[in-house]
Amino acid sequence: MLDHIIHILPYELKTIVNQLSQHIKNSLEEIRIRENRPLEISHHGSFHYVTEQGKTILDSRQAYHPTQEQCRKLLERITNYSLYAMEEELRRGYITIAGGHRIGIAGRTILEGGHVRGIRDIGGFNIRIAREVLGASKQLLPKLFGGPSDSLQSTLIISPPQQGKTTLLRDLTRALSYGDYRKHAMKVAIVDERSEIAACVRGIPSFDVGPRTDVMDACPKAEGMMMLLRSMSPEVIIVDEIGRVEDAVAIREAAHCGVKVIATAHAYNIQEAFGRSEIRTLLQERAFGSVVELKRNEQGFMHRIISVDRMLEQNRQNHGFFSLTKKAGS
Repeated sequence: MLDHIIHILPYELKTIVNQLSQHIKNSLEEIRIRENRPLEISHHGSFHYVTEQGKTILDSRQAYHPTQEQCRKLLERITNYSLYAMEEELRRGYITIAGGHRIGIAGRTILEGGHVRGIRDIGGFNIRIAREVLGASKQLLPKLFGGPSDSLQSTLIISPPQQGKTTLLRDLTRALSYGDYRKHAMKVAIVDERSEIAACVRGIPSFDVGPRTDVMDACPKAEGMMMLLRSMSPEVIIVDEIGRVEDAVAIREAAHCGVKVIATAHAYNIQEAFGRSEIRTLLQERAFGSVVELKRNEQGFMHRIISVDRMLEQNRQNHGFFSLTKKAGS
């Protein structure tokens, strides 16, 4: 799982990461590399600094400090020695490498007409490790079917960062495409703007996203949804991290076409999600039948399913005071 990451690291950093205990390597979530500042990792929801000998500590003064030369080599490797070729990715602030691992970057922005054209003097990297957890959606998937025909409901999955939204979304895709939970195998389409869900390499998914799944890779979400609706006749569209006006327009179009959407959004709870105008409007229009609040612990995923119909009815009865109603059976 870490092979693609180890491959791009400069020798000194590669040696340090290889010295981490196997337990930590198996649970790594992030590696943060900052020029002349402490080397940091995240695992199991906590963080530690790392020494030159690969020991995890909490005292930043004893940690290994990556050098300017090591950061330069890392940037060269993640851009395949061509900053110009990766200009669009750099402008967005991240680069996705083989395996679906996303590397966030920080530095001095280059502005043009008031908009970010690129980033230079890059001295900070956040390597986010993508993981495939087969069966992660097993407990949730049956609860996404309902109604008179026991059909799949469009669902919005919300959680704070690093709680496993993308991992869960990936496994839901796989399960729907294979026909798990005693349902027919569905035609699934992924809009993978950040190349994280399927981790495509030259258009071929690195992760198992199922036999009936088509992927629109490295494509803006809204545009990708519209393209897939026109060309691939999906039954389900999978999309990560919605929230813009154009995302909402595309989700409405999918609903008008009878296509289900399973999407994720960053929010700590349903109240926070409801405070975002585009998501609130989609919920009020019942573009989603359910909302899933997701959290994760060492035992796996924890979820709570909220019925949109019941939530809105409760909200109406309370004269607009927003409240929650838990879906029966969740």
